[in-house]
Amino acid sequence: MTAHLHGFGAFLPETVVANAELADRLGCTAEWIEKVSGIRERRWAGTDTTVADMGVAAAEDCLRKVGIPANTLGMLIVASGSGARGFPGPAAEIAARLGMDSAPALDLPIASAGSLFGMALAMQMAETHGDVLVVGAEKMSSLIQTEPLDPNTAILFGDGAGAALVSGRTGRWRLLDAVLHTDGQYRGDLALDQTGQLRMNGLSVILQAARKIPASITEVLERQNISAQQISAFLLHQANFNLLTRVAKSLGVSPDKLFSNVQRYGNTSSASMLIAASEWFEGNPDPGPIVFSAFGAGFHWGAIVGDSRT
Repeated sequence: MTAHLHGFGAFLPETVVANAELADRLGCTAEWIEKVSGIRERRWAGTDTTVADMGVAAAEDCLRKVGIPANTLGMLIVASGSGARGFPGPAAEIAARLGMDSAPALDLPIASAGSLFGMALAMQMAETHGDVLVVGAEKMSSLIQTEPLDPNTAILFGDGAGAALVSGRTGRWRLLDAVLHTDGQYRGDLALDQTGQLRMNGLSVILQAARKIPASITEVLERQNISAQQISAFLLHQANFNLLTRVAKSLGVSPDKLFSNVQRYGNTSSASMLIAASEWFEGNPDPGPIVFSAFGAGFHWGAIVGDSRT
């Protein structure tokens, strides 16, 4: 099985919500929010904008950049933890609006780690389905704006969507390997219940993520006999700037190697890794080996390694 990554796309809503606006509502300071999260601002979508709307926009951006018409896609995989409960999920609507005819469209209702799991699945499905479009789309603002605001979650999350094209055809990066893991004993520490209430045990999440992200990266790199120091860029789920710094320290690499835009967009859950990859790629025409990694509700986590030189 050989799979290649061709490119990325992204969409961010126009409305910027700065820390000062949230601080007034939470009774804290903008400086405190940035200190504990590294986030200065985030984007929130309008009330009429849906997860599917943002997913379509990111998908179209990706397809335009890679030069692939939507009606030639062999599969669509959509990751979203904030999509409307019930069925069908947003994948069917996104596929229809893209004009994908009867190609299969799958939903992955996995928060934060969903786009990583989607890319790993696409690596396997590309052999039989050709071009596979992976989309991560999240409207987290709709989950955190219930009164009274929870300071543990209200300061973190933003909205947006990202996309990536994976194919069996030769492309920019060959995707070499992927590792995926789940530990359901922590499933209650980050969860969205049937009432629409987002619950997060922040201490548990940060402790587990700080251990499991570098461990999964080390696992996939050791399987490919690649050192962390050889990696040109680490493109991770943008959960919290302080977490990214801890991961870099655990891996023994410069924090500069971990691309970060969480300062400007906040935590966009399963969209964040692909938004970061899309933004990073614009300024890196010859990147060399790259690593993707994410951790999220479930707990689900893992890592993928690719190389443009193979």
